[in-house]
Amino acid sequence: MNTPLRIGMDIGGTKTEAVAIDAAGDVLATTLLPTHSGVAAVLATAQLAVEQLASALGCAVSDFASVGVGIPGQINRDAGEVQLAYNLRIEHLALAARLGERTGLPVSLENDVNAAALGAAHLLGLDGTVVYLNLGTGLANGLVVDGELQRGACGVSGEIGHLPIDPLGRPCPCGQRGCLETAASGAALRTYWPAGGEHPGRSLLPAIDAGDSDASAAFEHLVRGTATALRMLVLLLDPHTIVVGGGLRLLGPRFFDAVATRLDEWARESPFIAELHIGARLRPLPEGSPAAAVGAALAANDPAQKSCADAAKR
Repeated sequence: MNTPLRIGMDIGGTKTEAVAIDAAGDVLATTLLPTHSGVAAVLATAQLAVEQLASALGCAVSDFASVGVGIPGQINRDAGEVQLAYNLRIEHLALAARLGERTGLPVSLENDVNAAALGAAHLLGLDGTVVYLNLGTGLANGLVVDGELQRGACGVSGEIGHLPIDPLGRPCPCGQRGCLETAASGAALRTYWPAGGEHPGRSLLPAIDAGDSDASAAFEHLVRGTATALRMLVLLLDPHTIVVGGGLRLLGPRFFDAVATRLDEWARESPFIAELHIGARLRPLPEGSPAAAVGAALAANDPAQKSCADAAKR
C-alpha cells in the first residue's frame, strides 16, 4: 500500500483492541479480541490482532511500518519490556522483541494510560495542555502538551492515585495509607461496597435506586475522591482540558453531575477555586473510543525514555 500504515494496540485485562492508522492518524481498521492471561496467551493474541488487521485491509503484515502497544504495568520503553502486569499474570516480558519476532515488525511499548492520553487528545482534536484521568480499577493520569506526551524523568509521571492525601487513611497496596486511589477507583468502590461484587460500577446506580444505603455511601466517596483528583490536577498542571476515561466514567451523567455539584460547593466556599472553573474543563471520553490503541500507534516513533539512573546523574 502507498500510505504508511501503523498499528496501535491496547492490551487490557479483559480485551485487546487494535487499530490500523494512516499517516494522518485516521483509523482505517479495528479488531477486538478477548485477552487471556499469561505470557504465551498475550503474545498469541497480539500476533492474531496484527494478522486480522492485515486481513481486514487486504495487505501483508510486512506492509505495516510499526506496532505500538499500550499495556499496564511497569514499562521500560528503551528495553521494550513490561514488568508486574498483575492483571495479565505477567511478571516480566520482553514484549517488543518477542512480538517483533512473530510479526517481523518493529514494536514499541507505552504505558496504557499515557497511550490513552495521547490518543484522546488526537481523536478529540484537543490543543494545548490536555490531562487524561483514567478512572478505572486504579487511578492514574497522562499528560499531553501541544501534542507531545510528557512522561517525566523516570516515566512515572501521572501516578496521581498514589498521592497520600485522603483523610480516611485506608491502606493502599503500594504500602502507603490514604492514597487517592483508595477513594476514587474501581478498587476503592469494591472496598466501600463489597456487595457490588467484582464489577460494582455496573450495579451501583440500580442499587442506590433500590435503597441500598451502603451503595449510596460508596457513591458519595467516589464522587468526593474524583472531585479531589480533578481539583488537584488543575492546581498542579492547569490544563486546558481534562478528559475522563476508564470504566467508571460509564456511570454517566448522574455521576458527572454529582462531581460537578461537589466542585460547585467548593467553588462557593473559595473564590480562588471558583476562578479555576474546574467543571468547565471536563470532557468524558466517548464510550467505545479506541483512544489507547490510537495513542499507542502514535507514540511508536517517540524517542526512548531516559532511565531514572540517567536522570539522577544530572
